Amino acid sequence: MSEKKIIAVVGATGAQGGGLVDAILSDPDSPFAVRALTRDASSDRSKALAARGAEVVEADVSDQDSLDRAFAGAYGAFCVTFFWEHFSPDQEVADVGRMVAAAEAADLKHVVWSTLEDTRKWIPLEDDRMPTLGERFKVPHFDAKGSADALWEASEVPTTFLLTSFYWDNLVHFGMHPQRGEDGALAFNLPMGDRKLPGMAARDIGRSAYGIFQKGPEMAGRRIGIAGEHLSGQEMAEALSDALGESVTYNAVPFDVYRSLGFPGADDLGNMFQFKHDFEHDFRAARPVDRTRELNPDLMTFRDWLDENAQRMPVDPA
Repeated sequence: MSEKKIIAVVGATGAQGGGLVDAILSDPDSPFAVRALTRDASSDRSKALAARGAEVVEADVSDQDSLDRAFAGAYGAFCVTFFWEHFSPDQEVADVGRMVAAAEAADLKHVVWSTLEDTRKWIPLEDDRMPTLGERFKVPHFDAKGSADALWEASEVPTTFLLTSFYWDNLVHFGMHPQRGEDGALAFNLPMGDRKLPGMAARDIGRSAYGIFQKGPEMAGRRIGIAGEHLSGQEMAEALSDALGESVTYNAVPFDVYRSLGFPGADDLGNMFQFKHDFEHDFRAARPVDRTRELNPDLMTFRDWLDENAQRMPVDPA
């Protein structure tokens, strides 16, 4: 049997990279082996991956030498950035530059780069429909990734651009679960008006990336958008009601109200939801569910995800 091809996975203990690692390690017939990149090989998650057969390597996207070592000898890599750890678009672009340099040095045959749209192509900085942030961005965590696409395009690394969707896991980890009001009733607060939001289980991002790697470098140069379902806030609230066993009302929060909530990144996320609302057709068209399911036949629906995760949401008891 020929030796398996190594996929270096950035963020192997995180949501997206972890999904890819699990997909490879769960497939006994996989042509790939996992090199799991982590900043802490002694963490419980890292040790668990090693126990499953992954090669665990310490690396940091802010450290060029560590990336060069981690990518050396690999066939391909899954590359992702970590905006919400530092809130810096400039750092995010710099991190991508280091990953590109490491991929070139290693002569990788296929990279899957987890990216998003540069929203300024739809809504220029001078357009006052939404505020400009940091003088240079409309949706910083989108725009940084979208602008960094050019670094991959300018390289000779065969790259697939993977356009991701809203994580349903945000309802567990990011405070977006239904909130109980003073009247005791639950409300699902989402600034999407009556428009539909492409969403998916975070693990399915990595599983879809696995489908891309399986298809091979023929996918290089393509922009592949993925989603598990496109749902309105009302449809999500109905599913939440069924999963939680009590009524959940959809509250379409105004964009300006969401931007003013005061938590770190509220203005960025408020602009993001407005972009998805105002340019719903383009955003949804780039993320067809049927194509996602071709890459990932086990793709979860929102109700599938709720079956596994509803009780993990930190919803206040009645």
